[in-house]
Amino acid sequence: MNRGAEAERVPAGYRVGDWEVGAPIADGGWGWVYEGRSVRGSDDHPAVVALKFLPTSGLAPQQARGLLECAHREREFGRRARHPRLIRVLDSLVLNEPDHPELDGAIVLVMERAERSLRQLLGGEAGLADGQAERILTQICEGLAHLHDLGWVHGDLKPDNVLLMADGSVRLSDFGLASELDGTHGTHAWMPPLGTPDYLPPERWKAPLGERGVQARPSADIWALGIMVHQMFTGGISPFPGATPAARGAAAQEYAGGRAPLRLDPAVPPFWRDLATDCLAPTHEARAACTAGALLARIGAEPQGGGTGAARANGHRRRRRVVLGAAAATALCAATVAGWVYVADDNSATRNDPVHAENVSDTAGPAPITVYNVEPTCRAHAADRDQQCSLGLAIDPLKPYTVANVVATRVWHGDVLTAQCRLPQGLPVTDEFGTRSTEWYKVRLPGGAAGATAWFPAVRTKDRPALPTCR
Repeated sequence: MNRGAEAERVPAGYRVGDWEVGAPIADGGWGWVYEGRSVRGSDDHPAVVALKFLPTSGLAPQQARGLLECAHREREFGRRARHPRLIRVLDSLVLNEPDHPELDGAIVLVMERAERSLRQLLGGEAGLADGQAERILTQICEGLAHLHDLGWVHGDLKPDNVLLMADGSVRLSDFGLASELDGTHGTHAWMPPLGTPDYLPPERWKAPLGERGVQARPSADIWALGIMVHQMFTGGISPFPGATPAARGAAAQEYAGGRAPLRLDPAVPPFWRDLATDCLAPTHEARAACTAGALLARIGAEPQGGGTGAARANGHRRRRRVVLGAAAATALCAATVAGWVYVADDNSATRNDPVHAENVSDTAGPAPITVYNVEPTCRAHAADRDQQCSLGLAIDPLKPYTVANVVATRVWHGDVLTAQCRLPQGLPVTDEFGTRSTEWYKVRLPGGAAGATAWFPAVRTKDRPALPTCR
């Protein structure tokens, strides 16, 4: 839910039980959230809470029943599933306000007051502090593991429903779509929307509506967690490209159908990249073994609690994100095509550089090199010249490989370039599968003016030509 002018629907000072309405916090399709301040003044009563208003006026009877069921579910879940990682529901009331039709019959849930949501944190300009993403994700997994162990599915896990308290701790919230498991799954029985499109697993887009509703399984929460892992390290970017939730959902279904690869941004540290890949397995069956408890155990077994492993332990700063081959129209487009975002390490040492060719002798060039794309789909359809499968040629191999540092000419898998010399120690570049190289080739620009050149990373070809060192 987003805070805005529409949130000013309950007047300041309005009394709800032992609470007085204060400033608006958030506003959404099914309700409004306000700060509430206690008028009781006792030590056993929180001074500040969040008041979640769920109005029923104007709803069709079936919708009103569904909303009542949703509120009842959230209240009962909060009563039965207490845990340090789950937001506490302190009380619930139904308003009797015949003189205020919009409030008459509204359900009010009294909840712990959080400082902000994870969505707000991801949208902030300051970014995340070092280690903050790992800590938040660990605590999300703690809450989710407890939730699943109790036999419940959250049903709408997303950054909006992950709350950060004043002390920085995490609480999962908004259990209106939570379902209690009956065997292997529960059901969402009331009405759409049945979750948020960006976080729905592929199978939910075509899930049949049974007698009791749509199936809800823990693996759906695991998929949503995988999306969030990716977002935590990329400033909120989904691993599935698209300008709208529907487009991103279609991309997820293309991936699940085997028609597109999973393209995770290498800004995600290796440990979390592997974990997200498992969470985003394309089917429920493939994700079933990837339980929240198993994920939490993996995090606990990882040095630094799921941090960036040896790189972080050695004092490396967060890796710089650089773009190799997205469509060149705009920097924004390039930054959001996740399959073509790459990582350049700050450390230029070559001991982990499997394609750095120290043994190549300085002999006369030039020599042909063939462009190689590690992405199988792009190799299979190279003749289509799909812009998303194109690779860029750099202007300067010692500067970040961004759109601003790429010439307009693109190349594709199978293209043959003429290399004039090699630069052993350029900007380090890592491809999607972790192959890293500091070596670059100076190549003649295809179709360019006589003598026009650019730079091509050695990680993008399998050829190891004998070339002189660029001077």
